[in-house]
Amino acid sequence: MKRPAASLRFAARCLAVTALLMATGPALAQTEPAAPAPAPSPQPQAAPAIGGQVAIPGFWDPKRRPERPDMSRITVIRFMTEVDYPPFNYAGPDGNPIGFNVDLARLICEELKVQCTVQMRRFDTLLTSLAENRGDAAMASIAVTPDMRRLADFSDPYYRTPARFVTRRDSNINDVRPERLEGKEIAVVAGTAHEAFLKSLFTEADLRSYPTAEAARDALRRGDVDLMFGDGIALAFWLNGTDSQNCCAFRGGPFVESRYFGEGIGIAVKRGNDTLRQALNWALFRLWERGRFSDLWLRYFPISPF
Repeated sequence: MKRPAASLRFAARCLAVTALLMATGPALAQTEPAAPAPAPSPQPQAAPAIGGQVAIPGFWDPKRRPERPDMSRITVIRFMTEVDYPPFNYAGPDGNPIGFNVDLARLICEELKVQCTVQMRRFDTLLTSLAENRGDAAMASIAVTPDMRRLADFSDPYYRTPARFVTRRDSNINDVRPERLEGKEIAVVAGTAHEAFLKSLFTEADLRSYPTAEAARDALRRGDVDLMFGDGIALAFWLNGTDSQNCCAFRGGPFVESRYFGEGIGIAVKRGNDTLRQALNWALFRLWERGRFSDLWLRYFPISPF
């Protein structure tokens, strides 16, 4: 059976998070509107790979090396991941979990020299399973938000979901600062953080809102608009796939303003489990420092969203 489109899977995950927050109480389901962000200054949170062809995210400060915690009480880590969110986590041909998150979890266990298991669960059950001690860490591309922090503690972010502009390859648009896009037609998905970001900061552009990411991408591919603005990870897979017909390329960015696009993606642990959280932070730093995170990233992202 054909897997659902990335935009549909993302929408399903948003509904799952909403249901989880509502189940925990109305106080968690209510969030204050975000304050206006300052004018954007594209600052890629990434370092160029060898040859400068692919940007690899690096969210770790080499001057802030974490200390290795006492691991004497940790003999096994029971990772949990989501059932169907490729390429980050999904079932392989034999039914076992595979994907970027799964491979990174196994690298973490190698670095910590502990055994680990990886079990797939529905996304909306992950944090409940943590609270009930049915798993130790949830690694399923969970966006860290103030509401989610009330349900679990999180590791340092190991990637973000940046926003990016895309143009047709034959476009002469290279500068995507707001003043340079005055009057330009920009496709964006209606009702998203990307639309809110453009409405707030790119006030002189001509926004064209579409009901789905697929419709917005098709408008760009046909040349109906000058640019598209959206989720960099989904766009990276589109650019690298056959549906794009090699029409387009990234321009400028990435945009990572947390008020619109979140704090990043972290590994969830049960609240108060500081030993495991610190161990995960140490292992993630070590994997990045030794280049193993970069090797894994390049395997999954030949066209980087950063």
